[in-house]
Amino acid sequence: MPSVLIVDDLLSIHEMLDAVIQPTGFATAFATDGEKALALYKADKYDLVLADIDMKPMDGITLLKHLKAYDPSCVIIIMTAYASTESAVQALKFGAFDYLQKPFRVDELIATLKRGVEFKQFQAEQQNAATQHPAATGDIETRIIGTSAPIKKLIQQIKKLSTVRTPVLLQGEIGTGKTTAAEVLHANSAQEDAPFIRIDCTLSTEASFREGLLGQGGTGGTWVQQAKGGTLFLQHLQSLALPMQRELVSVLRNTAQGFRLICTADVDLEKLTDEGKFHDELFYRVASLPVMLPAVRNRREDIPLLVKHYLNQATNPLFDANLIELSDEAMAILSAYSWPGNLPELAQVVSQIAGATETRIVEEKQIPLRLREPKSWPSLKDHLAAQEKEYIERVLHACRGDKTKAAGILGIDAGSIGS
Repeated sequence: MPSVLIVDDLLSIHEMLDAVIQPTGFATAFATDGEKALALYKADKYDLVLADIDMKPMDGITLLKHLKAYDPSCVIIIMTAYASTESAVQALKFGAFDYLQKPFRVDELIATLKRGVEFKQFQAEQQNAATQHPAATGDIETRIIGTSAPIKKLIQQIKKLSTVRTPVLLQGEIGTGKTTAAEVLHANSAQEDAPFIRIDCTLSTEASFREGLLGQGGTGGTWVQQAKGGTLFLQHLQSLALPMQRELVSVLRNTAQGFRLICTADVDLEKLTDEGKFHDELFYRVASLPVMLPAVRNRREDIPLLVKHYLNQATNPLFDANLIELSDEAMAILSAYSWPGNLPELAQVVSQIAGATETRIVEEKQIPLRLREPKSWPSLKDHLAAQEKEYIERVLHACRGDKTKAAGILGIDAGSIGS
């Protein structure tokens, strides 16, 4: 029998919840504040924690943070007043499984508790599957090419994320390999043989989106049904219109345990959320595990390996393309170029070079003129300024927009950090 720890400072709420929860097959326990609840959970882990957000001396958000620090797998459902939606979204940000707005219906309460139990059970199954089905490291490293520090970090992240079912947000510039990362995540999970349903939000009309993702009553359409047991992959999530974002939240609340969700974005979704251009609850539901994929210019030491990889895929009318090599001077040009189109641009250039060369050694003069032409390169000042701006943005992002904190890390004046 699944157990639920109910945390509320009103005894009448305890009695009411006990009366409706116990008959549905749950064992219940009670605490009147966050501190007592934390002590009870540490003494006897419960399957679920159902906690009010407004309590003293320890409120629900603080309890949530403490429980997640103690047990990251803890499944917590927050109860909040109707006017406290912002606090509920904050709860999702800090790892709550879901929230209930008072006054809530009994069927809504029981459905949420049952989804929480399903999620808890799935966590245990995933843990067992991870032990019996470790990530195929070799496969990851043949799909994600490179030995630079950013790529080593990315590979380690994918190894870890392959063993969990929590939503993953893959962010990075266009062409940085987000789709490949999503495919590798799925292929190295315990659900590798289950469906992998790919939806491009830029190509989906409102009508097709409603039919495929929402379905009748907003409980899941054909795409959701097809993805059950596997992965639902939403590309370019930032392209989804705000009304559809709101409806997607409803789908995720009702069907979150049926599939593993992976999303990609070509822009900083947290920044869009802060600007009110992206639905805040949707962001915190999909961005619990964000992964940033580096641009090619930020992993230049990988370019020789990437060139070799693309040569192995190229064709040449005279000889086997994988026998082609680049002279040091030619490779230096490719390594110095900024690659604004990232991996697809590099792949296209290598394919062009491989198909046109009549010699197995590619010299500097055989590199496309636009890459060799110095005027196509940024000045040192512009190059360094771009790197500085990108680094400041990364630090500011890590500090969640706190300019004072970011300035302290960077060693600069907070006023010099742009909006």
